[in-house]
Amino acid sequence: MNVSISPNKEELGKLAAKKGAALMNEAIKAKGYATIIVATGASQFEMLQALLQEDIDWSKVEAFHLDEYIGVPVTHPASFRKYLKERFVDKVGNLKKFHYIEGDAKDLDGELDRLAKLMADKEVDVAFVGIGENAHLAFNDPPADFDTEKPFSVVTLDEACRKQQLGEGWFPSFDDVPKQAISMGVRQIVKSKNIINTIPDARKADAVLGALTGPVTNTCPASILQQHPSCFWFLDVDSASKLPKEFSK
Repeated sequence: MNVSISPNKEELGKLAAKKGAALMNEAIKAKGYATIIVATGASQFEMLQALLQEDIDWSKVEAFHLDEYIGVPVTHPASFRKYLKERFVDKVGNLKKFHYIEGDAKDLDGELDRLAKLMADKEVDVAFVGIGENAHLAFNDPPADFDTEKPFSVVTLDEACRKQQLGEGWFPSFDDVPKQAISMGVRQIVKSKNIINTIPDARKADAVLGALTGPVTNTCPASILQQHPSCFWFLDVDSASKLPKEFSK
């Protein structure tokens, strides 16, 4: 298992970005382009900032993102489209293409169909992901659907997930946190050739412990990453604090 433990989240972000950039550049060298998935949330701040400093020909990179709240407009402070546009897409400037999830689309079935067609036959070279306090992968909260082949689905957010979004400061009250989202499916995520999993903070320590050392189960969705042949876990000392000592060697 590829697990790296850093002294702080800044170092974690740099190491995750460097590894991700190397894998992207391998793909660009091999076939002339790279396809990636980009996550959002507080766990990705340092990684994304560091990734922007890497030497990558972004004009050869096509990107998708993992999830978006249903009914939240792009102008909302918690919108993942807003997050990615401001923190990533606009700063890259010359990205080949970025596919946003329109969570406030009037026709959600039509949006799911549009996304499925965009994803069809795509080989994702690098998926940049994180996990939730409840060990969710994207917005696939426990018990996650490990069986669906749909690239994207409408999912219901559990209480722990919604409390995390409130705790991270994205919404003014619990009642303001949406109850549903469009999320990339677990099976679609694990089809990615390489996965960069960035997880800082002590509040994720229990999820990290279960995901890395527990059984593979949909009640701990991120545990499925144990089965991925090229998943790289980047932790800080806080998120890794409950792991057995052998992980720190």
